[in-house]
Amino acid sequence: MSTVLVIGASRGLGLEFVRQYRAAGDRVIATARDDEGLERLRALGAEPMRMDVAQPASASGLSWQLDGEKLDLALYVAGVIDRGNATSPPTQQAFDRVMHTNLLGLMQVLPQVMPMVEAADGVFGALSSSMAQIGPVGGSNSWLYRASKAALNMAVSSARFDYPAALLVALDPGWVQTDMGGAGAPLTAEASVRGLRTVLAGLTAEDNGRLIHHDGRRASSW
Repeated sequence: MSTVLVIGASRGLGLEFVRQYRAAGDRVIATARDDEGLERLRALGAEPMRMDVAQPASASGLSWQLDGEKLDLALYVAGVIDRGNATSPPTQQAFDRVMHTNLLGLMQVLPQVMPMVEAADGVFGALSSSMAQIGPVGGSNSWLYRASKAALNMAVSSARFDYPAALLVALDPGWVQTDMGGAGAPLTAEASVRGLRTVLAGLTAEDNGRLIHHDGRRASSW
């Protein structure tokens, strides 16, 4: 039985990760920011933990809540989107909301949990997006979101040098039927997470720091 930490698990892909890893018999510790989310996690048999990644004071207490744990897998799933394009600047409120959740939260929790991941020779995965890739970018839609996920990719790739006993990867879940992706997306949450679990189970040293798609494709450019 593995110990899995899912950060940002109250709904969508995070909740589906909890559901699938619990169904596989793994021990799952999962975070949510409100009572409703915590209850959903509890109902799946996870060990719920209250945390809001967008609030630095909340995120800073993660290490003491996890004191003594060894984590075979840690996943940073929390994320929000802003759909504005480059025809107008984002407001400071929008910028702070997206960057705090998608990037600052990651950069705050990663140093706290990585010693626990290294203790298990484990894996840290952060949900990114194919929209973050600079080479094949197809438009300016959601440009703030794209920028935040491109920065997340850099944070993950650079952090790997400080934690040599673990693997760190950025994960593209694809276009998924969630609140963010919308009902018209081609992938269900179940299919996306199933693919990502296969990816995570098959990582090699050559994957360290890379962006990997849900279907196993390794990104050729960032």
